[in-house]
Amino acid sequence: MHNAITQWRCFPISNKELQINEEIRDREIRVVGDDGTQLGIMSSKDAMKLALERNLDLVKIAPQAVPPVCRIMDYGKFRFEKAKREKEARKNQKVIDTKEVRLSLNIDVHDFDTKVNNAIKFLKGGDKVKVSVRFRGREMAHPELGQTLISRFVDACSEYGTMDKAPKMEGRSMTVILSAKAVK
Repeated sequence: MHNAITQWRCFPISNKELQINEEIRDREIRVVGDDGTQLGIMSSKDAMKLALERNLDLVKIAPQAVPPVCRIMDYGKFRFEKAKREKEARKNQKVIDTKEVRLSLNIDVHDFDTKVNNAIKFLKGGDKVKVSVRFRGREMAHPELGQTLISRFVDACSEYGTMDKAPKMEGRSMTVILSAKAVK
């Protein structure tokens, strides 16, 4: 018998999700070749010999099947391509941030317009905007003024964003969250 076939690898490839090479202890396994061809049902020892002859790895891809399905493949290349696909998927996903715009009850017209323009810029960027009106001192007695200020703000931003929920009081401030409208 050839010595290289029965020899174990001296460095294990660490993985958490798949069993490879000597980790496969099943008596019978269904083997798929590196080109996708069915090689049939055989013992794990014979499958390991086949993989070593081709200088590839034996990877258990369907442990729940009866018998378990193993594939002969280059495991390092498989992991590299999987990591590359995951990185590409992360790069393509959009992270939505929540930006905050704070108002006060006695805000001036120009300040109000500046805050609206900032909120529109955030909404165009695809972010959510949290609009909050802070009540100080005796202003707490007039929450309806905050309600009208927020509704005026939402109307000014209505072309770019929609209100998620009705405004609500949280301690000394009234808040509402605006979400960007879908781009057509």
